[in-house]
Amino acid sequence: MTDEASGQHAPANRRRWLICGLLFVATGINYVDRQMIGLLKPTLQAEFGFSEVGYGDIVFWFQAAYAVGYLTFGSFIDRLGARIGYAAAFGLWTFAHLLHATVQGVTGFAAVRFLLGLGESGNFPAGLKAVAEWFPAEERALATGIFNAGSNIGAIVTPLVVPAITLAFGWRAAFLVTGIVSLPWLVVWLWAYRRPHRREAILSVAVVPAPAPADKLTWRAMLGMRETWGYALAKFLTDPVWWLFLFWLPDFLHRRHGLDLKSFGPPLVVIYVLSDLGSVGGGWLSSRLMKAGASANRARKTAMLIAAIAVTPIMAVQWVDGLWPAVLLIALAAAGHQAWSANLMTLPSDMVPQRALGSLIGIGGAAGAVGGMVMTQLTGHLLESTGSYQLIFIGAGTLYLIALACLHLIVPRLRPITEPDQPQ
Repeated sequence: MTDEASGQHAPANRRRWLICGLLFVATGINYVDRQMIGLLKPTLQAEFGFSEVGYGDIVFWFQAAYAVGYLTFGSFIDRLGARIGYAAAFGLWTFAHLLHATVQGVTGFAAVRFLLGLGESGNFPAGLKAVAEWFPAEERALATGIFNAGSNIGAIVTPLVVPAITLAFGWRAAFLVTGIVSLPWLVVWLWAYRRPHRREAILSVAVVPAPAPADKLTWRAMLGMRETWGYALAKFLTDPVWWLFLFWLPDFLHRRHGLDLKSFGPPLVVIYVLSDLGSVGGGWLSSRLMKAGASANRARKTAMLIAAIAVTPIMAVQWVDGLWPAVLLIALAAAGHQAWSANLMTLPSDMVPQRALGSLIGIGGAAGAVGGMVMTQLTGHLLESTGSYQLIFIGAGTLYLIALACLHLIVPRLRPITEPDQPQ
């Protein structure tokens, strides 16, 4: 590319990285809004007196809406485009977040959490759509990785900011302040984002243009593929553990180690910082193995096996007396989950044709949310009857090895296929 051409395309280059930054910030806001209910659980239970099952119902309805939204938001955003589609998703979840400040009791919280789940389910479909519109093929993975990192940043910010607002002004103010502060993002997004008028301005820096998407496979065809079932089952079994961390971890630290709003911050920051390292390390490991000559099948499953083993020590966390040894066990499990997830999320591109990629990701995301719903109900009932997380963490520590065994039995070799009924 000539210097003149580089100068002509510089504004487009700057704009797309501005858009990537906005996606990063929005994903962080998404996780702040999502995680606040778990952080405030002891406070809300003290005020409203709802049971563990009642809290489980509140989380359940968020996950139910998230599962439905994951299956439907992609086509909605395809019709409206990334600019309006993302704005609609952000506006819906922010409105639902603000409504938290007005509700009373389990029914009210379940209703606003359902609305929040619908809106938040659009974050990743819209973000990936924006990346596809603005970034050339060889930069999309980097851009996606950057905006996805906002999830852990949001999980780190929440225990640092929300307790301070709550202690000073009350929990209702925490929902109002965090919701209002996020609204300028929507204004900047609508101002900054536009679909590129000239595709050549983006493709000029690409090695090759992205191929036009082929027609989607039918749902019937997708459900006839063993790859669909292997991926969905792995998501169903292991995504719930991450939901467990997001929605129940502050309660565990409160019950077992006496933490409160004043002291949640440092332990949760350590846990989510180390989970970020696990995400990067898990992706690096499988890539390193493939560069050394390993097949995708061997590299992915080896990395997933190591990640699954890293989660297993969490089975003992209920019996650990010291706070920081317990925090480190939880952090190891969180890092193991993120390393596992970094590889699991690559499997669709390893296995299925391009036209099936979005559908498989949607099915897997919905399966993970349904698994989270099951975990939520089970957790609520176990806490109600036993008052202990012992059985919950034992289950969490074994699910990854079970999921890997199931994945290997269903899809013994990860390899690209060209037709849904192609024999393995």
